[in-house]
Amino acid sequence: MRSAFKTNSFASAGVAVAVIWAAAVSALPARAADAVFPVGSRIGLVPPAGMVPSRSFLGFEDIADNAVMLVTVLPAAAYSELEKSAVPEQLKKQGIEIEQRDTIKLNNGKSFLMSGRQVVDKTTYHKWLFVASTDDLTALVSIQVPEQDNLYTDKSVRDALATLAVRPNVPDAERLSLVPFKVSDLAGFRIDDVLPGRALMLIDPSTDPGAAAGNLDARLFVAAMPGGPEESDDRGNFARVAFGQIVGIKEAQIQLSEPLRIGNQPGYQTVAKAKDGQSGADLMVVQWLRFGTGGFLEIIGIARTDLWPGAFTRMRAVRDGIDPK
Repeated sequence: MRSAFKTNSFASAGVAVAVIWAAAVSALPARAADAVFPVGSRIGLVPPAGMVPSRSFLGFEDIADNAVMLVTVLPAAAYSELEKSAVPEQLKKQGIEIEQRDTIKLNNGKSFLMSGRQVVDKTTYHKWLFVASTDDLTALVSIQVPEQDNLYTDKSVRDALATLAVRPNVPDAERLSLVPFKVSDLAGFRIDDVLPGRALMLIDPSTDPGAAAGNLDARLFVAAMPGGPEESDDRGNFARVAFGQIVGIKEAQIQLSEPLRIGNQPGYQTVAKAKDGQSGADLMVVQWLRFGTGGFLEIIGIARTDLWPGAFTRMRAVRDGIDPK
């Protein structure tokens, strides 16, 4: 969990420059209307003939030819850092031999494209690395094709990159399709972030006119987790340990700890007073665990103490509208 009143995307695993490729900007109009957007991605393009959207990662793939396109979105500020680090000398340390680097001027941003080769498990791959900046994001694209492949030529790759487009947002329904549970009622909360296949973060931005940007009135974290206690007698201790792992709060004082049924399944509820780990503001925290076969659902809600009654009611509405897919 994150700090109680600061919004921030899920910490992404470090992505090696060797396997990321930058998406470009909506200023590139060619066939942009036909761009295909991988589910959950703001970046889309018309992929080279033979590639289709992947079901296992953000991007496109040709399984038969072992060719992939990976799509990654980073904060706008990341461009300048990548511009410095994505250089032939640094990439050579990762086993990538860069043969060409182009500077491409864009109407609404800047970008660069590098191409070269890399040997992985005795197989030589042709690689293209494309990085571009827009007003609100840095888009990256990495393309990897076996060297002996004649379908994905330098021209076909460049033609595909020329169709890159950025949409302003990802529809909520599309983002919710990435998690392994159904959410029928957001109860006024806004989707902040999604960890595909695992978790969802909902937030309630602060309504206080004097609040700093990014401050929150409330937030709700929902995650499908593997494992869990096998015996009902162990659930109380399991809930206590899980509560102790919540990040961003301090000085927690348990007010309620009890078993209850959630969605016709066994569950456990823990409610506590706490303080924000950074600001020291007074908070209320609830943890719901809903146990199933082979795993459990963890729901953690945090809100300012003065807003707790209304926030708690809305959190329960979200909780009661969650079902497995």
